[in-house]
Amino acid sequence: MHRRRLVPLLAVSVTATLAPVLATSTATAAAPPIAYASASAAEGTLDWYVQQKPRWKPCAADLPAALECATVKVPLDYRAPGGERLDLTMSRIKSTAPAERRGVLLVNPGGPGGPGLSMPLGLREVLPASVQRAYDLIGFDPRGVGRSSPLSCGLKPAEETLLRPYREERFGEDVAWARGVADKCERKAGDTLPYITTRNTARDMDLLRAVLGEKKISYLGYSYGTYLGSVYTQLFPGRTDRFVLDSGVDPARAWRGMMRWWAEGAEPAFDRWTEWAARRSEMYGLGDTPEKVDRTFWNLVARADEKPIEVEGRPTTGDDIRSRMRPAVFSPQWATAVVVELRKAAAGEPATAKRLTASTGSGSTGRAADAPKVPADNMTASSWAVVCGDNSAAWPRDPESYRRDALADRGRFPLFGDFVSSVKPCAFWGASVEPATRVNNRAGALIVQNEWDPQTPLPSGQALHAALKGSKMLTVLGGEGHGVYPNGTVCADGTVTGYLLTGTLPAKDVSCEATAGSNAEARENRERDALPGSPLPQRAPDRF
Repeated sequence: MHRRRLVPLLAVSVTATLAPVLATSTATAAAPPIAYASASAAEGTLDWYVQQKPRWKPCAADLPAALECATVKVPLDYRAPGGERLDLTMSRIKSTAPAERRGVLLVNPGGPGGPGLSMPLGLREVLPASVQRAYDLIGFDPRGVGRSSPLSCGLKPAEETLLRPYREERFGEDVAWARGVADKCERKAGDTLPYITTRNTARDMDLLRAVLGEKKISYLGYSYGTYLGSVYTQLFPGRTDRFVLDSGVDPARAWRGMMRWWAEGAEPAFDRWTEWAARRSEMYGLGDTPEKVDRTFWNLVARADEKPIEVEGRPTTGDDIRSRMRPAVFSPQWATAVVVELRKAAAGEPATAKRLTASTGSGSTGRAADAPKVPADNMTASSWAVVCGDNSAAWPRDPESYRRDALADRGRFPLFGDFVSSVKPCAFWGASVEPATRVNNRAGALIVQNEWDPQTPLPSGQALHAALKGSKMLTVLGGEGHGVYPNGTVCADGTVTGYLLTGTLPAKDVSCEATAGSNAEARENRERDALPGSPLPQRAPDRF
């Protein structure tokens, strides 16, 4: 059903802005075992890097000894491997049955900007024993993140907001913020910034493969990790073994278009929620038709726009309500709880702030990465480096184009359109050193997706499946939340585990029904250590 959003009884004034994302490029051919296609003989080769021997040691004194870490060097610029080098730190939990070991399973929790060193610990708690027998679990902090030559722009906490709603009266301030972030990053990290990209992180993965002595790698990536994995398949199709891409990023829309998926994907989820709440009007009192539930919500937004609603002493604006509801509507129970508490607060009744924020995630993405001091703004800085640097040319340079886009998207996608389309630091970013990757290959992969995923909506995962023509897709019908495997659904878990163990993809795409109690943590959008991750760090919008 396509809904025409009802005009709230109280007038609301809002507007919006932003610009395009990654253009595409042709893929490089499969590289020979040591030299990359981008490294010419004149610039040197990667021989020295490949010959490194990892020196494994405990990651941290307060972590289980089974989690070992090692740091190797990677080129800052793969086109000139004889130049500056970066540290790249990886972690390992060895196969529990060496005689049954198949190889390595590289894992990535999401981001960009998310550290992954502790991810094998989280996976050890949930992966089937058979998978842990078959693989060494290999985590890593991507270049520029955590313990891998961490990037910093010297940003203050107030500058780290990733998504700002459009408001006419403060658009000038938002443009100044975006320009200021880009300028700070250039001043503090300009020599490194252009090389913190998805393509280079994929090259780093292949260098890890060589250093570990493996002919191929298997891979389990969540959210942004699905884009990273798909870029790897494009650059190194001959090195791709068993790839599970969970909660898929549409590679043609990374990154500005991917942000827009949050707004587009929230609209059908909002419709689903209004219908759900209307059927339970006697219990919740939000309205006995979807239209009345819709009106209840937008009246609250309009009221909070005029005067913030106090919840346990915390002012909640209309923009705050829209931001919190964007992920909430993908779980009707959570969305209903949010609106019920807001109605109480608006009526002067006791309301619980916890009900508004209980499902926004823990904010922790990898304790093992905290051993050396990591800059406070590292996740934000490394995230912008990838989001803007993967293809800077796709972001318009004129702030007015962002204003126009925000206004248009607020009309098309009222819940969140202006958040995703308003001005970003990418408008003032430096030029990318190479074009973005056009993902279009026949590498085998299993795409895994919840039907109601707030961060990477179902159409995004379907687009990833279409780009990877040798892939099969598993959809959890009725599944809520970001991240699927393992989730307690026998059908979904069995399909993914079977593929990791046998290498055989399903003969055709698979649909599984979500079962009671399955995927509980994902439904609440919570992490287990670093699992699963999200397309951007914790600060955007509730999580990106």
